[in-house]
Amino acid sequence: MGSITMPNILITGSCGQLGSEIKELSKKYNDNSYFFTDRETLDITDLKATVNFINTNNIDVVINCAAYTAVDKAEEDEINANIVNHLAVRQMANIAKEKHIKLIHISTDYVFDGSSNRPYTEEDLPNPQGVYGATKLAGEKAMQEINPQNSIIIRASWVYSSYGNNFVKTMLRLGKERDEISVIFDQVGTPTYARDLAEAILTITQNSTLNSQHSVMVYHYSNEGVASWYDFAKAIFEMSGIMCEAKPIETEGYPTPATRPHYSVFNKTKIKKEYNITIPYWRDSLKECLEKMGETA
Repeated sequence: MGSITMPNILITGSCGQLGSEIKELSKKYNDNSYFFTDRETLDITDLKATVNFINTNNIDVVINCAAYTAVDKAEEDEINANIVNHLAVRQMANIAKEKHIKLIHISTDYVFDGSSNRPYTEEDLPNPQGVYGATKLAGEKAMQEINPQNSIIIRASWVYSSYGNNFVKTMLRLGKERDEISVIFDQVGTPTYARDLAEAILTITQNSTLNSQHSVMVYHYSNEGVASWYDFAKAIFEMSGIMCEAKPIETEGYPTPATRPHYSVFNKTKIKKEYNITIPYWRDSLKECLEKMGETA
């Protein structure tokens, strides 16, 4: 029998939460087939540099984890948010179509306005309320317009990890510094452990189903269950043995430059069914992450 040829996979934004988790998990596959880049090693807004990298390394799949994710800063920095979240994605989609490579792009719950009263499906109409969500949606639309074959968009929500900066790390830090902290209770969604999402993405890249798709497919991914930021914080303190008291407040009690969706729960039926993916419950994944960080009671 001949050896199986692994696809060469480019991961952009590999120093972020998701990229770092993919890097760690990829070690159980063929390390030689993964190419991890960040803004220092590959500027995805530079067409010539991106095409040259893809050609030189015979890339078959691009997993685009690069994004402008500073939600509040984006409100006054729309030009740069648009360059990374929209124009760079448009450019990547054009390259993917021309070179017949697959593009897996990560998007966000912020493409929705949060006014739903049931979990969002992939068919629900987006209606972003801020610059971050609008630029991410523009990137999605560019992909769908250009339509690189066999490519997919995965929307995620409330991402956290043992890597990078995120809500879990912020709560651990503040919880150790203070006796009590106010946390928003009227924004509801589901935390996404970046490691679980990374597992799902790697499953998809190894799955032949991807080869049968002739248009850009959209999927939703988060952990199972529903929580408010208040519930999330309470669980972090409980599991880590931190005695800080979380007090619930309304969104209006914590004003921010960008509007956050009040409801960001995803329906994940599509991705689970098409790729036979089992998604863990959010509290189980949170415990796993805290254990990895050495932060459990």
